[in-house]
Amino acid sequence: QVQLVESGGGLVQAGGSLNLSCVASLSMFSHYTMGWYRQAPGKQRELVSLFTSDGRTSYGDFVKGRFTMFRDNAKNTVFLLMTSLKPEDTAVYYCNAVRYYHDYWGQGTQVTVSS
Repeated sequence: QVQLVESGGGLVQAGGSLNLSCVASLSMFSHYTMGWYRQAPGKQRELVSLFTSDGRTSYGDFVKGRFTMFRDNAKNTVFLLMTSLKPEDTAVYYCNAVRYYHDYWGQGTQVTVSS
């Protein structure tokens, strides 16, 4: 059974930083496009970042250089380093893994940024 387990969320003051992690129990992990998404209360889930199997990264427009996504294929893990956090970054952050028709999600980790 495939599992994606996120960790690293929490409460932080505006301007602070958090580093989210996602460990995936996936065979051929390096072949997956990994992503971070977030969903705030009353809003649709939105893309935060993607890291493709061939090493390309992309970010949502709202990131504006504040977040960086990393992956460690040897440890089946992706990270999201978030800096200069704002109250509007408050959301549940989800890890996603996609390869062809395989599409897996984690349970999410709560990030709360206080003003």
